[in-house]
Amino acid sequence: MNDTVLIARAGAIATLTLNRPDALNALDDAMVDALVDATRQIAADDAIRVVVLRGAGRHFMAGGDLRVFAQSLQASAHDRVDTFGRLLQRVHAVIETLARMPQPIVAGVHGAVAGFGLSLANACDLVYASDDAYFASAYLTIGVTPDGGGTYWLPRIAGARAAAEILLLGERFDAQRAKAWGIVNDVVPTANLDATLDAVARRIASGPRNATRRLKRLLRESSQRTLAGQLDAEADSFSRCTGSDDFVEGIRAFLDKRPPRFDGGA
Repeated sequence: MNDTVLIARAGAIATLTLNRPDALNALDDAMVDALVDATRQIAADDAIRVVVLRGAGRHFMAGGDLRVFAQSLQASAHDRVDTFGRLLQRVHAVIETLARMPQPIVAGVHGAVAGFGLSLANACDLVYASDDAYFASAYLTIGVTPDGGGTYWLPRIAGARAAAEILLLGERFDAQRAKAWGIVNDVVPTANLDATLDAVARRIASGPRNATRRLKRLLRESSQRTLAGQLDAEADSFSRCTGSDDFVEGIRAFLDKRPPRFDGGA
């Protein structure tokens, strides 16, 4: 894996850092490859309980690298369609992995959160923004439509009307507006963003691993089921959780009037 994405481990917490700060962490071919490798590696690691996603430098991600896009202008229209089609297959593999990986993903966004950066943040389970963060779709300004699940996540998170406004008008909006639309969970002072992410990640990591993973799956799959189907899935998940060591610990801790100490037992 190249150094455009960094992985750091602290116990059961893995931090992914987008690492092209001089280019506002804009997405290029190398970063796509690094994200594919990093997300697959983390998804397969049972020791990791939660993932934190950050951007190095002053910005989270300003979208695709338009300087790289400009290199395609000398190619024929047919070749551009083919080139970007293949690129987006790899980009979308990252989004699929994020959605399917068992570990919850907590994003911390600051500065520019634009284009694919917005789609990437929306693919995470929880998002916390610094008060200097600003958001924009920006796709129509270069004559393209969203990628990375932009048209999938936004209507589900912000609602159909808000999604249409964000994507059709392409106007920049601030972190407080993003919170009002449900795009971020909370807005914190820039100086407090790291501490907030650390506290949230530690809380999730200290919880019952298997139940937490089942909960993420229930939430992700709920929009694809009927109420009856979701009730069946909940019943199956709940009953399976009762067979775990964590269930035993949770009940004993309640009776003993102490905090539970979950170890992720099966």
